[in-house]
Amino acid sequence: MVKQNSPIAYVRSEMLEQQPAPRGQVGAAKWIRENLFSSWFNTILTLVALYLVYNLLHALVPWAFGGVWTADSLQDCRAILNERYGNTHHACWAVIHERWNQIVYGTFFPSSEYWRTHVAFVLLILAILPVLFDALPRKMMWLTMAYPFVMVWLIWGGSLWGPLSVAVGFGVALLAANIAGRSLGSGLTALISLIAAFVWWMILSPYVVTALNDTVPLLALREIQSRELGGFVISVIIGVSGIALSLPLGIILALGRQSDLPLVKMICVGFIEFLRGVPLITLLFTASLLLNYFLPPDTEFDLTLRVIVMVTLFSSAYMAEVIRGGLAALPKGQYEAADALGLDYWKAQRLIIMPQALKISIPGIVNTFIGLFKDTTLVFFIGIFDMLAAAQAIRANSAWNGITWELYIFIGLIFWVCCFSMSRYSQWLERKLRTDHR
Repeated sequence: MVKQNSPIAYVRSEMLEQQPAPRGQVGAAKWIRENLFSSWFNTILTLVALYLVYNLLHALVPWAFGGVWTADSLQDCRAILNERYGNTHHACWAVIHERWNQIVYGTFFPSSEYWRTHVAFVLLILAILPVLFDALPRKMMWLTMAYPFVMVWLIWGGSLWGPLSVAVGFGVALLAANIAGRSLGSGLTALISLIAAFVWWMILSPYVVTALNDTVPLLALREIQSRELGGFVISVIIGVSGIALSLPLGIILALGRQSDLPLVKMICVGFIEFLRGVPLITLLFTASLLLNYFLPPDTEFDLTLRVIVMVTLFSSAYMAEVIRGGLAALPKGQYEAADALGLDYWKAQRLIIMPQALKISIPGIVNTFIGLFKDTTLVFFIGIFDMLAAAQAIRANSAWNGITWELYIFIGLIFWVCCFSMSRYSQWLERKLRTDHR
């Protein structure tokens, strides 16, 4: 029996302060032990990997960071390396410094017009921001909607009346849809709006633009031909245009493939299966060489525009299947809930079905976008001087004949930064839209 005043007690009368966890159970020490040295086999693999990484970095770091950044030719670069190290086993980054304009703007883009690409790129960032981040003011969406027309005017030049006439065509389609929608169904309304836009663009607009240019030329810039575009600029133009256009077209194709109308479903299925079964390079050659044979005589169809159309159609076929997977993943109860609320087909898709399907499909959508952006390098094979073509032209020059690694590493790094940024944004968006219990 324990006495009342005994120093021995069964219940502590005062709380102890919280003690820090042992160092081996938290932080980097815990992660290293659990992931790198958790067993004898993992320990061996870790040591082998460290040995390989050390040998790789031991050769790569001096080669990359000990290179030369200022020289006028490969011969001058090697002379500087010999004087500095006694050998030429280092990178010659001077080719990037000396041929920077050719890599970014292409071989034939006039240097006096570089400012136009700078303005177009800054406006592109401002136009994309309200689409990517909903916390920004919604008024910025006006810039997003106006940007395609401003970009065409900045890059290709000419009078601003041309892009404005194209923008007016969308306004005509919207006006026709509002008028027809008061008495007609959604199908006929859409058809009438398309006909109205087609009449404006193909029949009325050319005469109006010609008359305006003859009387009051509006902010006319020097015209740039597609063969003058190149480098990173053409990759951004084709990539961004394809991404912006393939997503809505892919949504329409995905919905059409699930349509109950046999003709609509057959057209969408045939379109998707045909384009997915044909290599993109084949479509690009078709756009470059064969498309003019199917157009009326004396019709001028810009080469870059043809490439954008083919890249968009090709990507939209893959996009349609990605979105169809998101639609198939939704439980049937979501469709029944939309019916119970009395929503028609288009309201149900806009408010309930499509937002959830797109959220599910984010990884596949971004994966398709990344593939599309990288596929812009294929335009090299149809005579458009992108960055790869610029690298070939630089290597063919007598001053830089023989240089290889530095050019392709730099170009690869540019594509990696762009694609990695898209990947990181998609991961952030997935976390932001995650509504399940965590």
